[in-house]
Order: sequence, then C-alpha cells, then structure tokens
Amino acid sequence: MKFEDIDKNNNGAIEEKEWAEMQVEFERKRLEDEDAKRDSQRKMAWFSLVGMLVYPSGVFLSSLIGLDTAADLLAAMANIYYVSIAALVGAYFGFTNLNNKVGGGSDVKPSK
Repeated sequence: MKFEDIDKNNNGAIEEKEWAEMQVEFERKRLEDEDAKRDSQRKMAWFSLVGMLVYPSGVFLSSLIGLDTAADLLAAMANIYYVSIAALVGAYFGFTNLNNKVGGGSDVKPSK
C-alpha cells in the first residue's frame, strides 16, 4: 500500500481517521484470509478422507477386473499411502495452529 493511497486528504501526514480506515481495511483482509484458510483446510480434510475411503475400492476393482498384479501393487502401497496422507494433513494443521499461537496478530498502533 502506497503512502498516497493512505493519505486521502493529501496533507502529507496520516491522520487518526486515515489510520483507522487503513486498520479497518487490514482487518477486513485478515478476516478474508482466515476464511479462505478455513475453507482450504476443510477441502483438504474432505479430499484426504475421500481418498482414504476410495483407495481400497481401487484395490477391489483391480482385482475384480482381473488385474491381479495391479491389485497387489496397490495393496503393497497402501501402508505408505495412508501414512503419507495422515502426515500431510497432520503437518498442515499442526503448523497452522502453531503459527496461530506463536505468530499471534499484528497490533500496530500509530505513532503520535
């Protein structure tokens, strides 16, 4: 954000009213970002859950179609797949929550 965008009355200083407007805009953007983050977390959790539920059906379908080698390969990869998905989701949520606790928020106040 440029100084000219914040200084609405072009007097060369950021007044209390202009500062308050800027803070409202920052808060609005922060809330939008938090909402988008929650949406992405929810989508990732559902996508991972669906993947974990569909994976065994892939093994079953491969066996049903007669692709026994594919079914054996998919079954052999299942351990790695489930651990990887669980680690990915756990790390994402864990680091996100850690960042919220450590990072906190930015409470910048105008200097007088």
